[in-house]
Amino acid sequence: MEENNYKPQIPDVMEAIFDAAYLIFDLVAAILFFTFSKGNILFVLYGILTLTLCGGDAFHLVPRIIRAVRGSDEKIKRQLGIGLQVSSVTMTVFYIILMYVWKFTFPEMIIPTIVEAVVWISAVVRIVICMFPQNNWCTDEGNMKLSIARNGVFAVTGIGVIILYIISGNANGYGMTRMVAAIILSFGCYLPVTLFSKTKPKVGLLMIPKTCAYMWMIAMGLQLLF
Repeated sequence: MEENNYKPQIPDVMEAIFDAAYLIFDLVAAILFFTFSKGNILFVLYGILTLTLCGGDAFHLVPRIIRAVRGSDEKIKRQLGIGLQVSSVTMTVFYIILMYVWKFTFPEMIIPTIVEAVVWISAVVRIVICMFPQNNWCTDEGNMKLSIARNGVFAVTGIGVIILYIISGNANGYGMTRMVAAIILSFGCYLPVTLFSKTKPKVGLLMIPKTCAYMWMIAMGLQLLF
């Protein structure tokens, strides 16, 4: 079989190490949140947020790690496609949870009804779109129209959460305005990859700063915890 002769190149090994380190970081962070939360709903939410991120991304990254080490085959391609679908859904749930993380970080503030509605509606619409078999998750072609639709709606979700962290600013000296920068960075790197990576594979390198942006978001929670 072709994969028996596969020899991972240095970039493949580096990708596998980076992906594994990211998943381990998320898992350790989640354990810390739950262990030291002492029943504080904010840090319990951070723990759920981190597990959602880690669990969803694992569906996509574990097959990527296996592909980097052992090479690709039809089984891996299918796992990657399903993993993309799962992580697309969990990433959407991530932003819903992040909205409520804001609520419990700044209990003296109230989520504007319109913002909460926009985040929920856009998130549900995206999840529904992600369920359509026409997305062709497991094929190389995908579906550009649905990709634009689901990610356009996803951008609306992100903008809703960004507005919340702009509203709170640097309240209580938490410095959570950094969350605005992290979300913008994550979307700025994620959207080009989802739209153009199949035709321009090098665009996929943007997933590195995108992943770092999510680690930054989790690190902000750890900073509040400790």
